[in-house]
Amino acid sequence: MLENNLSQLEQLVGDLVQENKALQEANQQIRSELAQLKDENDALQMSALEQEELHSTTAARIQALVELASRSPEAGPSPAQQ
Repeated sequence: MLENNLSQLEQLVGDLVQENKALQEANQQIRSELAQLKDENDALQMSALEQEELHSTTAARIQALVELASRSPEAGPSPAQQ
């Protein structure tokens, strides 16, 4: 009976070792994917900041043009308005 219990214990330990190895491999894969996703996230955040800066610059230029156009009423209509 002791021999039977010892065999079962050896089998369980072997199964646990295999499961642990599989979990470690899965964990490493997940860590690798996480690192890639972090890099992608950083790139997307940088792109979003650049787009926001470009949008702000464009909005400021448009506002300046609108102000310039509204300050010069003595100017005639533009060729597009004729």
